[in-house]
This record gives sequence, C-alpha cells and structure tokens, in this order.
Amino acid sequence: MEEVNSENQKSEPDPLSAPKIIGLTGGIGSGKTTVAKFIEECGFPVYYSDDRAKEIVNDNEELKLKIKALLGPQAYNEKGLYDRKFVSEMVFNDSELLQALNEIIHPAVRIDFEDWVKKQEKYLVFKETALLFELKLNKQCYRSILVTAEDNIRIKRVMDRDGKTYREVQSVMEKQMPEKEKIKLANCVIYNNTNLDDLKDQTEKVIFEIE
Repeated sequence: MEEVNSENQKSEPDPLSAPKIIGLTGGIGSGKTTVAKFIEECGFPVYYSDDRAKEIVNDNEELKLKIKALLGPQAYNEKGLYDRKFVSEMVFNDSELLQALNEIIHPAVRIDFEDWVKKQEKYLVFKETALLFELKLNKQCYRSILVTAEDNIRIKRVMDRDGKTYREVQSVMEKQMPEKEKIKLANCVIYNNTNLDDLKDQTEKVIFEIE
C-alpha cells in the first residue's frame, strides 16, 4: 500500500459539517468488495453503488421507461425485471450505447447516494463504485482508494469465481481503464497480491491515514 497523488480530490468536504466521502474502486478481480467489507468491520458505512444500481433499475419506473426507449422492451424480461445479460451483450462492444445507458442510470444513483449520505452519522462514509475515475466521481470525494492486483492474479480470481475463460476475463479487463492510469489518480493504493490478512492490514492502515 502506498500514498499517492492528492491534487485530484477536494481538500475539504462540502459543506464542512457533512461526512467526508471516500471513493473506493478497483477493477474486476481486484478484491474491492472484500476491502469494502473490512471497512464496514472497522465501523464505517459503505454505499455499494453497483448493487444499488441493480436495484434502482428495477424500482424506478421513470428509469425503466428511459432504458426501454434506449435499448428496447427486451431490456426487461417477462417478469418486468432488468435483463442484465441482454443489456450487457448490447453495450459490450458499443461504447456510445454504453455511455448513453450510463447517462440514464448514474444520475439516479447519484441522487440515491446523496440521500443515503444525509442519513449517516459517521464522519467518514465510503462510496464503492467500479467507475470512480471513469466518471470523474473522485472529484466529488475527499480521498480515493484504489484496490489493485497483478493482472494474472485478477484473471485467475475471476475464472475461479465466475467460471469464465481466460480470454473472457481478459476481454473485460481490456475495456476497463488501465491500472497504471488509476494508480496515478488515486490517493491511496491497496495492493491485493498476497492474502486476506495482508489485505485487511493495508485497509486498516489506509483508514488510519485518512482519519
């Protein structure tokens, strides 16, 4: 773990009385979710942006109409639930379509996150999101944390976890922002190349440094 650039984030939260928002991100197979759980064990709340997005696309009727208008009625199955497989296949090789979808979903997630923050009592709150740097959400954070690992380790984790082939995982990784670019943007970097004990130690050290 190492401390890196700090000029990419606000030096103080706004307003000053609000909790400090810490962005947490990491590519596929990095261990970002595990770090989020360690943060919760330390007593700090974590907003899981990706999980909330999956719920919002099913709960928000206005959002459903916009997504169907963009992708067609097949974006929702016969039970009226968001068909992630269908949508993923549509946008995987179409960057413009993916951007249009993000422009529909992410504002709704942002509003949901802002409402969540208002209910928190801790002085630090963590926002877990896969697209922290891609969407420039780090600009809205007091600090940012990147969880990363060597490519071969990440690929093996996802292959073991999801049953995907090496090429399938590599294809997903190639479409994500390169790790070296994320490292330049992050305030703190956690390297998840060894074991859970080391990962937990690094997580606790980062929280201590932010406090």
